[in-house]
Amino acid sequence: MNILYALDLIGTAAFAASGAWAGIRRRMDLFGVLVLGMVTATGGGTLRDILLGDTPPFCLKDETYLYLSLAVSLAIFFFNRRLDSLRHPLLYFDAVGLGTFVVIGTGKALEFQMGALGAVMMGVMTATAGGVIRDVLSNQVPLILRREVYASACLAGGVLLVLLHSSPLPAPMAALVAALAVIALRLLAIRHDWALPRAKD
Repeated sequence: MNILYALDLIGTAAFAASGAWAGIRRRMDLFGVLVLGMVTATGGGTLRDILLGDTPPFCLKDETYLYLSLAVSLAIFFFNRRLDSLRHPLLYFDAVGLGTFVVIGTGKALEFQMGALGAVMMGVMTATAGGVIRDVLSNQVPLILRREVYASACLAGGVLLVLLHSSPLPAPMAALVAALAVIALRLLAIRHDWALPRAKD
């Protein structure tokens, strides 16, 4: 198992947990919690693959993602009170998933010969679309539309990977550097409460 795949699974688990917790907060039943966990973890990558014409999507080619999402969502549903202390650490795992999903999405788009802007868009969508679906289904304003440094961190990581793609750096190393940049930026934003500016009244 390579390091990017391991990080991808960690991110999938974290995203599934965040979706399941959103369902519990909105007092959904077991099915609703499972759906929210699944779409949060796999929604972005599935949408990316459909747009790239790479079907069936990644999670149907490697069902590990589906089983992991279901297992984590079930654990959150049945043990959410005992796992309450994990909510803060989940932010850090979520950052790992964010960085990994960005580079996987951007890298895959580059492999499909997309231009720089399209590749970055695919990377950002891979990392954020699942969360958007989660927030819409749970009747909340999507996280990427709030002030947090979230989608902007993904954008920075995607641009960095595109720039490194044309450098002599080996592709796996370029992906790891870009992923670590997104993770670091997101963690710094959490720690220092960074946010993008709003328009003045």
